Amino acid sequence: MDQEALMESDMLIAVDTNDVVVPNADLSKRGGHSFNEATPRAILHRAFSFFLFDKDAKMLLTKRALDKITFPGVWTNTCCSHPLTGMTPDEVDPVPAAYPSFPGIKHASIRKLRHELGIEPQHISHDGIQFLTRFHYWAADTLTYGKDAPWGEHEVDYILFLQSTSNVPVKANPEEVAEYKYVSLQELRDMMEEPGLLWSPWFRGIMDRGGWDWWADLEGSLAGKYTNEKVVFFDPPVEHVAHYNLPSHDRETGVLSNIKGER
Repeated sequence: MDQEALMESDMLIAVDTNDVVVPNADLSKRGGHSFNEATPRAILHRAFSFFLFDKDAKMLLTKRALDKITFPGVWTNTCCSHPLTGMTPDEVDPVPAAYPSFPGIKHASIRKLRHELGIEPQHISHDGIQFLTRFHYWAADTLTYGKDAPWGEHEVDYILFLQSTSNVPVKANPEEVAEYKYVSLQELRDMMEEPGLLWSPWFRGIMDRGGWDWWADLEGSLAGKYTNEKVVFFDPPVEHVAHYNLPSHDRETGVLSNIKGER
């Protein structure tokens, strides 16, 4: 299916600010990403940001396809997507019981690595994927659509690390990924200083809130040294604030109630 079809068919996992699943939310990908005056941060849902490293500790960096509906043409980590309801194997992790293994979110990452980058499951060790932490963030896609941006992200984002000891074949899906390359930590720092390159707000947020340190101590990160149960909230850079995102909005804006299923 193309991206428009996936907007309707992909059913996201709505959660509260503690990342507890909101039952019977019936949240489509479109509903989870539609930003406007009525839903200025859409609906909070689960996501993941996957970081794949090679044997030399270089990270697989990707540039989102130019025809992506949300945040096209931005550089970001290896793979960014969502676990879904109704999938086999199950991608809905019960929180807090599933901590720290979170098998469902790992199944989702393996599925999307195949879809976006053509990386076959046999090259990704489910047990080798290390969960680090979770970030609750939001951002309007104003760089693409201006201050009236109809799209954005509002997610509890799971940070997942994996290092491969052998070459991982990549066959990028052009509808998802425009470019990809392995970079060292310093090469990424240099790229982020280059004028004209765009970066996803979640990737910048992750790197500024521990990502550089976790990468510098990759061995410790993969051994669980930094793994924790926190859900850390952050607002986006000012350039990702739309006109309908008001100072009166807070961490609860766009969050469904676990009691009534209402905002």
